[in-house]
Amino acid sequence: MFGPRVEDDGVTFTLWAPYQEHVKLKILNKGIYEMEKDDKGYFKVKVNEVKVGDKYKFILDNGNEIPDPASRYQPEGVHGYSEVISNSFNWEDEGWRGIERRNLIIYELHVGTFTPEGTFEGVINRLDYLKELGVNAIEIMPIAQFPGRRDWGYDGVYLYAVQNSYGGPIGFKRLVNEAHKRELGVILDVVYNHVGPEGNYMVNLGPYFSIRYSTPWGLTFNFDDSGSDEVRKFILENVEYWLRDFHVDGLRLDAVHAIIDNSPKHILEDIADLVHKYNRIVIAESDLNDPKIVNPKEKCGYNIDAQWVDDFHHSVHAYLTGERNGYYMDFGGIEDIIKSYRDVFVYDGKYSRYRRKTHGKPVGDLDGCKFVVYIQNHDQVGNRGKGERLINLVDLESYKIAVALYLLSPYIPMLFMGEEYGERNPFYFFSDFSDPKLIQGVREGRKRENNQDTDPQSEETFNASKLSWKFDNSILELYKRLIRIRKEYIVPCDRNNIIEYGNNWIIFKNNKMFAIYVFYKSNIEIKYNGKLILASTNYFPEEIKEGIYDFRKGFGLYKL
Repeated sequence: MFGPRVEDDGVTFTLWAPYQEHVKLKILNKGIYEMEKDDKGYFKVKVNEVKVGDKYKFILDNGNEIPDPASRYQPEGVHGYSEVISNSFNWEDEGWRGIERRNLIIYELHVGTFTPEGTFEGVINRLDYLKELGVNAIEIMPIAQFPGRRDWGYDGVYLYAVQNSYGGPIGFKRLVNEAHKRELGVILDVVYNHVGPEGNYMVNLGPYFSIRYSTPWGLTFNFDDSGSDEVRKFILENVEYWLRDFHVDGLRLDAVHAIIDNSPKHILEDIADLVHKYNRIVIAESDLNDPKIVNPKEKCGYNIDAQWVDDFHHSVHAYLTGERNGYYMDFGGIEDIIKSYRDVFVYDGKYSRYRRKTHGKPVGDLDGCKFVVYIQNHDQVGNRGKGERLINLVDLESYKIAVALYLLSPYIPMLFMGEEYGERNPFYFFSDFSDPKLIQGVREGRKRENNQDTDPQSEETFNASKLSWKFDNSILELYKRLIRIRKEYIVPCDRNNIIEYGNNWIIFKNNKMFAIYVFYKSNIEIKYNGKLILASTNYFPEEIKEGIYDFRKGFGLYKL
């Protein structure tokens, strides 16, 4: 086991550091202890006089003192002492049955900007609101210890240590416990494709990182070269740590397309096997448009439960906004929305102008709950230079149509915090590094690649990204009603639906209801009879029969 293990008669410390000849353990204000190295490069020592709350570092061959890469808590940040913590907690979620993939409605949030407090306790105070909204799982952006107090979380360097400024490990356990008491699941965003650039001491300890592959964000883990067995254990123990010790219901794996592993068994398959042993779920972010990620093992897949679908977002966004820059150059027609509704990926073996190559592969008969869709998320908002949300880019009626399109799709819907009440504050990229060269690089990079004029390092940028909690009650009520309609009328996971469309309209029909989406004033032949469930405007009749109708912009939902 990596990291400290608290026992009745002391604490056993373990560090994998094959590059080092000698390592000592320094317990603050207590002493220095020699560690014994085994054949695989593990240093171990058991110290009887250590107790919970004691702080420690390791002393390397060159005399440098470093925190524990498998630290459970970094109260003083990424460069400070590690702290021994107890795993004991008064869990009250014995009756929690867990979450089912087919019924998931996910709410993505960033702890630091979700509430004024920017803490786990702040999230707890909003759980009743989320329960009333109708979602059944929160997806929390990464909480592994990162530099400073402000970060999206993808610059984490201590995979096992819960961010100190959020409330630490006890605070996170309290959040999970309180969520489960309200029958809300918790999905944790974890990063196994790289580690952040500040506070990473593992590079001097052993072959934690690949010498063959790299990512744009930092060093990537060594999953398939010399020493990779122990690196894989380091990651898999971390997976189990969140499931076992924190009772999380699932993991969201960041950017798995940047995880390169040529081993006979891919690390993603190992992760999925371990998660499923605990009867939990695992969701992947991937831009490969490759069903191998979620295909079952009998189809040579990794057996991950679901993956994000950027193509759905891009189709809706490009059509409604008219944007054609960057990857949006591959989208823009109503046919793209239809394609994503029918086939999941728009690019499933088609030539992509943006990539300048053929991209993707058909998903075949995979069910709809293998895929997560959204009209906003942290990337699609935050990687815009001005951090604009969709509601600031389109008219209100277009926004309502977009909301209905994804909440009533056959896929798993995911909301991004604040969109449900029409939040208009931006969500910028922000960071809190201390290294001057790194700070300069981030500022220049965000300006060059994302046209971000606001300083990512400034507290003002962070504060501007916080939710205002100023409700547009009409939008909030729309979300609540659409979520209720989804639960009553949408058959989970079923992609076998009828879709018709014209130049400016779409009709979606299942065996319970049909939806009419009108983007511009249109003359449409309706082939079904139905009674109105919900409409975004007053221009949709209460009862509709087969015939030709003139519709104005908006949507109408009808019960068959």
